[in-house]
Amino acid sequence: QVQLVESGGGLVQAGGSLGLSCVTSGRIFSFNNMGWYRQAPAKQRELVASISRGGSTDYADSVKGRFTISSGNVKNTVYLQMNSLKPEDTAVYYCNAVGSSIYWGKGTLVTVSS
Repeated sequence: QVQLVESGGGLVQAGGSLGLSCVTSGRIFSFNNMGWYRQAPAKQRELVASISRGGSTDYADSVKGRFTISSGNVKNTVYLQMNSLKPEDTAVYYCNAVGSSIYWGKGTLVTVSS
């Protein structure tokens, strides 16, 4: 059974930084794509950043230049470095992976205070 587990969320002041990690258990083969989504209260879940198996990255316009997604040395791990955080970045952040199916983590809360 494939499981994605996020870590690294928390409370930070505006302008600060946080790093999120996502590790996978239960899968032998590499995912085609991994990414981070977020969902703020009363809003739809949105893509934050993604990275393909080949290393291509994609970012939401709202985080370009502030967030960086990267793959880990361990297969099927992904990180999100978040700098210059803003209150509007407050959300639950979910790890996502695409292989033969689509997988989601349970999410980690990021709260940015003004």
